[in-house]
Amino acid sequence: MVPIVIIPGWRDSGPGHWQSLWAQQLPGAVRVQQDDWYSPSRQAWVASIARTILAQPGPVVIAAHSLGCIAASHLPAEAAACIRGALLVAPADPERRSVLADFAPVPYQRLPYHSIIVASNDDPFCPVRTAGAYARAWGSEFVRLQSAGHINVEAGFGPWPLGLALLRSLVDEVKECLSVTSL
Repeated sequence: MVPIVIIPGWRDSGPGHWQSLWAQQLPGAVRVQQDDWYSPSRQAWVASIARTILAQPGPVVIAAHSLGCIAASHLPAEAAACIRGALLVAPADPERRSVLADFAPVPYQRLPYHSIIVASNDDPFCPVRTAGAYARAWGSEFVRLQSAGHINVEAGFGPWPLGLALLRSLVDEVKECLSVTSL
């Protein structure tokens, strides 16, 4: 089993959010907890994410939303080395909201793992061109949704089967890699 680390964004993900639903239904899923969901500190958030990843029994796949994507891009090398796949959904643009400014500038270096960014052409928290720039810089696959807002409950995304399929593809890829290396 590949552990899945769920990384919510600013103000957490409520009970109907796809991240909350996945945390309840996926075996091996662990949800990152933050001390302060409303006044985020990059140092504290990144440390909490790193601790959660490093506490898992082997390589992980992450499912991050919004500011969680940006926090994950700031992870130290030791934690990033444990990630084998990342679903990065509706990344935030910390330069657009002063409460998120501690997360700027966003790192524009290639991520050391396979990643998929999913973004919408009408996300009020991050222009799609900025999400596309993240994808190019991070070496991520880019899935662009039409009229999907911030890909959250308010935009009509509860269980979100497409996202779950993308996550499962990353987990399957990791499982395949692990089985090849154990031969």
